Amino acid sequence: MSDSMSDADKVGDQGSQHSDTCLSTQIRNKRLAKLGSQAPPKSTPDGEGSTDPAAAAQSSPPSKPPVQEQKEQAKPKINISNSSTPSKPSENPFAQLGVKEANGDPTRINITSIAEPDMVPRKRPNSEQRPQSSRSGEPLQEWEDKILRGIFRVTLDPSARTDGHGHLLIFVGTVRSELEHEGQPIRLSAGILDQAILEATTVTNKLTPLDYLLPCWKRVTRQFKHDRSSKAEEAKIDILREARRLCMSYCIFAITMPEMFGREPSDTSPLLSHLLADPEDERGICHDFMTEAISRFSEDETIEPALVSAVENVSRHLAKKTMNDDYKAYVHALRHLVRYPPLVKAIAQSPLFLPPTASASDLEATTLLGPFFAISPLQADITSQYFASPKTMERSVIGNSQRALRMSLTTHQQDLLDIINHIIKSDKGARDRVLDWFALGVNKNHKRRAMQVDKKLVSSDGFMINITVCLDQLCEPFMDAQFTKIDRIDVGYLRRKPRIDIKDETKLNIDQHASDKFYAGSVEGPNNFISEVFFLTLAAHHYGTEATSQTLSQLEKDLKRMEKHIEEIELDRHKWINNPAQLRMFDTAVKKYKDQIDKGLSYKFAVQGVLLDEQMQARSLQFMRYVIVWLLRLVSTTDFPKQPMELPLDSKSSGFFEALPEYFLEDVVGAYRFVMRNMPWTISSTQCDELVTLCITILRSSEKIKNPYLKSGLVTILFAGTWPAPNRPKGILGDLLMGLPIATEHLLHALMKFYIEVENTGAHTQFYDKFTIRFEIFQIIKCIWDNRIYREKLDRESKANVEFFVRFVNLLLNDVTFVLDESLTAFQQIHNLSQELQNPQHIEQAARQEKEEALSAAKGKAKSYMQLTNETVAMLKLFTEALADAFTMPEIVQRLADMLNYNLDVLVGPKSSELVVENPREYDFQPKTLLSEILDVYLNLGKKEGFVLAVARDGRSYKPANFEKATTIFRTKARGLKSPQELQTWADLGEKFKKAKEVDQQAEEDLGEIPEEFQDPILNDIMSDPVILPTSRVTMDRSTVRSHLLSDPHDPYSRSPLKIEDVIPSKPTSPYSSLSFLLTNHFHVQTRSFEHGLKHSEPRDAVLRLLKRTLWT
Repeated sequence: MSDSMSDADKVGDQGSQHSDTCLSTQIRNKRLAKLGSQAPPKSTPDGEGSTDPAAAAQSSPPSKPPVQEQKEQAKPKINISNSSTPSKPSENPFAQLGVKEANGDPTRINITSIAEPDMVPRKRPNSEQRPQSSRSGEPLQEWEDKILRGIFRVTLDPSARTDGHGHLLIFVGTVRSELEHEGQPIRLSAGILDQAILEATTVTNKLTPLDYLLPCWKRVTRQFKHDRSSKAEEAKIDILREARRLCMSYCIFAITMPEMFGREPSDTSPLLSHLLADPEDERGICHDFMTEAISRFSEDETIEPALVSAVENVSRHLAKKTMNDDYKAYVHALRHLVRYPPLVKAIAQSPLFLPPTASASDLEATTLLGPFFAISPLQADITSQYFASPKTMERSVIGNSQRALRMSLTTHQQDLLDIINHIIKSDKGARDRVLDWFALGVNKNHKRRAMQVDKKLVSSDGFMINITVCLDQLCEPFMDAQFTKIDRIDVGYLRRKPRIDIKDETKLNIDQHASDKFYAGSVEGPNNFISEVFFLTLAAHHYGTEATSQTLSQLEKDLKRMEKHIEEIELDRHKWINNPAQLRMFDTAVKKYKDQIDKGLSYKFAVQGVLLDEQMQARSLQFMRYVIVWLLRLVSTTDFPKQPMELPLDSKSSGFFEALPEYFLEDVVGAYRFVMRNMPWTISSTQCDELVTLCITILRSSEKIKNPYLKSGLVTILFAGTWPAPNRPKGILGDLLMGLPIATEHLLHALMKFYIEVENTGAHTQFYDKFTIRFEIFQIIKCIWDNRIYREKLDRESKANVEFFVRFVNLLLNDVTFVLDESLTAFQQIHNLSQELQNPQHIEQAARQEKEEALSAAKGKAKSYMQLTNETVAMLKLFTEALADAFTMPEIVQRLADMLNYNLDVLVGPKSSELVVENPREYDFQPKTLLSEILDVYLNLGKKEGFVLAVARDGRSYKPANFEKATTIFRTKARGLKSPQELQTWADLGEKFKKAKEVDQQAEEDLGEIPEEFQDPILNDIMSDPVILPTSRVTMDRSTVRSHLLSDPHDPYSRSPLKIEDVIPSKPTSPYSSLSFLLTNHFHVQTRSFEHGLKHSEPRDAVLRLLKRTLWT
């Protein structure tokens, strides 16, 4: 063998064209050596997953004497030798390919135990020396030959092409030649199985090594388990154990060293196609294979990275797939692999798991889990598959497509949850890594909540929804109905290096500087898993489902705008009708624009299909219920719900609550608002209790939150909860609001308080926003007004908290005045412009176009204001009935009377004909009903002397004829809106106004000219309760100051801050005190006189004479 090295080199050159560097040779020798070092001991009960270097070669006959067996217990090595020199190992690893040496003798690979230098080299045992099977009568060597040929489907007979079952057989000619050369029987045995496997995998060019080896593995494993369970002879089990070991070893070689089989290394893992196959398929990776491979991690450092690389390959290939492709095989592959904790631990440490430089838009493709969570019906081009030609689809077809979409997505999300659960439960390190991945997903996507979202810079909606749903399900185990684990949610987590990034988030009630200072101080202690998942889920909702809901709302607006734009474009078609080339370009542009609309519409239907999943929303609301209770515990500093809260809350800071990100509450508002508008039946009664409690608590103690629009969201929830629903005429929350103790005690005050606060929101749209919010407040009040408890509570509070109610009444009066004026003026404009446009031929083109635009604007204005007008007047009617005293206070009553008189004149006076428009119901304009409610306000306050005098003293709009005209209308055109008794009361009230007017006019004449120092500088009327402003030193009537402060908290002259408590009363010795006394008695005599039908000239004259003697002389 002096030239054996050169011969081996020749074989290497002829066989595989691999690198002959020393490093490659050493690596291959090392791997081949491991093949022999992995023989499991005979004593292993199950024959799996363990090896023993001292074990005897499996090819040794079991009847070998103990002495000889002991001598052969040497470290297993690979013996690659020529048959003529069996004891000298070859130094060339390529000889294992089974190619003949240059001298024509076959090179053998004997993966068996080799004797130590001081031991006698062991020859291949003669198969004929093996004992026969005592159970079947069949000789053991014949059984061995038959079973190995069946398992590995090889043959030593060149004429045999198939076995008895029709399976194709592989002829291993080199093995046969070697047996013939050694004079051995032509049979397969465990001793030559290694070379037979290598030759079989090398000559099957149409199959990859794993295509051949994996089915062999399954067959040998089945046979091994069968014989072991049937308690076959130990010799047979030993043979199968050795065959199984060799098969696994060659499988590992095929994965980690493909060049051993003449295959070029590739970036694609050899395992990829087999991982995608069903584990029960012959080509698939089964549980036994994975268990055996993982058991060798500690012995072969190449197996773990090879399996991790295979998982990375699965992820990379899935990144190119969509829900329209065969994505399930990739998902099922990962589901199968994560069931093995050692492999999960290795996968979690992959650089692909958490790439340090991944951007939001790259997460779906560059992270290991990203492609799995990216699969969604919201992926590009998928929506068009579900909703082709969306404009012409019937609603039933759209609904069916959305149900199919949800079914596919739900199944996929269950697979994702299964994957995540196995990762979390496998290892703490892996659990932390997957939580880090979730945090990466939410932290990188803060821009999803921007005003204008650039889709290229953020993750997709489908990806973020899948993350949110998965996290929702991870929260389910600790969200029990009794909140037994809610104290495990540690708010200190946010100051203990949290995974979620809240640094730049707007906080509930502190500014950025205070926030930075608060969170700069860390809290000691470990973070528990419940807190981790809870806060991650909150963030996922904000940047996931809530951001998608925001996208849907914006998309609907954009589609409406685009539809309107396309209509305008189509009007220009006539310009190109005589130019075919330009017309084609025009049509192409229009078609492209329409395609964009169709694409947007398909995406809209798909997003609706995903978000309207009842199971997903029910799970989301269950999580939000936990968030609500957690927030209430935090803001009230009580053990809610075990311990009741006292409202209003203590104004002192609760510490953590004010420093929470706004989206903690915003998520709750958004989730319930979406569900109430689209699928209210999914909300349970228990969820409603906590929801109403949260809304009332925050609105009653509104100083806890600084963002008025966040608080308005709570009003919107209550408003949406009062919408009529099937079998619930008062909506989902209506019945609860009627009877829940916290509602009957605090709801009405909370709504009125926010009605006042929303006057100034700080936004540039605050003027219009306040009407929207107040409209919702009106609807809630109308829902609960039938409950007598609310009205009684309101009456008691109006007397105990006068200032609060005066402010509310003043703002209500402002709103009524404004919306009535705006809406009625709009109808006058519609009427006049419509009249002018009836003869367009007499109007120039430019003027006509201008008038048409003005008419369109007036119609839009009328539509937007009329609904608000109806609700505001209705609310005025309700409150004047319940709180007549509040509406007749000096600082309120005159403005109220002036407003009523003015609008009565508009509705029934000479200009009432200008309110006639075509199709008034288009604008929700019902003038007779509106007139009826205004009359009700008069009637509600008609018994108050101050109101009667205020109506009569209105010198601009009070006209007795209007009251008579209103009576005529209700007796003729609007018969039925008012009963005879009401009309009689109305007529009597009109007479009372007349008499009051006469008395007031006579008093003015008798008083004559009033000295300037006794007149209020703003109203130019006699001051009955003069006070001095502290900074400007101007004297005004107290009622005038009160009225001014209702809308402006500043001195009207110096503009310095002013409160009613700051004014200085006039001195008791001042003549003003006499004036106040005399005027009070003067008006008292007036009122008493005309109410009793008495002549009042004598008491009036007496008062006037006394006034002149006291003041003017």
